[in-house]
Amino acid sequence: MASSFTTETELAGADTSRGILQGLLDASRESILVVDLSMRITAANAAAHEAFARNPDILHEKRLAEVIRDPAVHDGFQQTLNEARPTDIRIELTGFEKRTYDVHIAPIELEGQGHAIAVFYDMTQIERLERVRQEFLSNISHELRTPLTSILVYVETMEDGAIDDRENNRRFLGVIRRNAERMNSLIADISELSLIETGNVSIDVREASLANIVDDIFAALSSKAAARGVRLRNEVDSLSRVGADPVRLEQMLTNLIDNAIKFNRENGTVTVSFSPSAGKTLISVADTGEGIVPENLQRIFERFYRIDRGRTRNVGGTGLGLAIVKHLARLHGGDVLVASTLGRGTTFSIELPL
Repeated sequence: MASSFTTETELAGADTSRGILQGLLDASRESILVVDLSMRITAANAAAHEAFARNPDILHEKRLAEVIRDPAVHDGFQQTLNEARPTDIRIELTGFEKRTYDVHIAPIELEGQGHAIAVFYDMTQIERLERVRQEFLSNISHELRTPLTSILVYVETMEDGAIDDRENNRRFLGVIRRNAERMNSLIADISELSLIETGNVSIDVREASLANIVDDIFAALSSKAAARGVRLRNEVDSLSRVGADPVRLEQMLTNLIDNAIKFNRENGTVTVSFSPSAGKTLISVADTGEGIVPENLQRIFERFYRIDRGRTRNVGGTGLGLAIVKHLARLHGGDVLVASTLGRGTTFSIELPL
């Protein structure tokens, strides 16, 4: 009887220990697997089931090789189990998307048996952000170097005697000024985008006359449009009202209309329209340009992304305008959409909640 009581007590104690272990594992946001000497999974937390299990499978008692088909993981566990010392590896797993993990495997004893416990630190987002950072630094260096090189060349030319050349010195100064303004615009846009992304920009949403805002933008950009023979059409009803921060709405529309003029055909048309619908309003800016190929549509809102770098450099711009538009639209609780047909033109639409 005593022997039976002891056995039941031991079993109850083991169940309690397993329950505590499972609770501790589930408290971690990182994926954790515990593997025994036969390379079977004896414990896994909720994060591991979400990352590695094929629903509605459970990981308990499955062979490790069935769950993660990566030789490095198998070898890492085997090394830890054989040598009773920690192992660190980095792996890439491909499922619905490629994910990168730093894996720390350590020896552990459970119920008198040797096991190995592995913590999978998901580095995917960190690596993605690092790539974005490196790409940003590369792009910003390139965008600043181009006008800076031009400024230095013309300054040296003037220092070498061109300052006394009455026929060309003002033209050289004009080139220096334009490139300095380009650098100033780029820095201003970077600062603006940084403020928006860090949440340090607030908006003052109120009722605004959309037709008047569009008229003001057309007046400011009329000379640029006239230089390319582009017609500006305001199809917004004079009574139309939108709920938005007027200053930020003007900033968004100025970016879109300016782009529509720059990338339009000679003697093309830019049309601004307004269409309220259930629960939202849509402000559209349409051009009659060459259109955008589908593979570029997914990336045009990225910072510094250029479809045609040569053409963009000729017509000007910092490459940050669309990124700013998208962030400001989302700050309003809306979004910005794009649709394009090759040979017929492109339409950008700011979607705002009513």
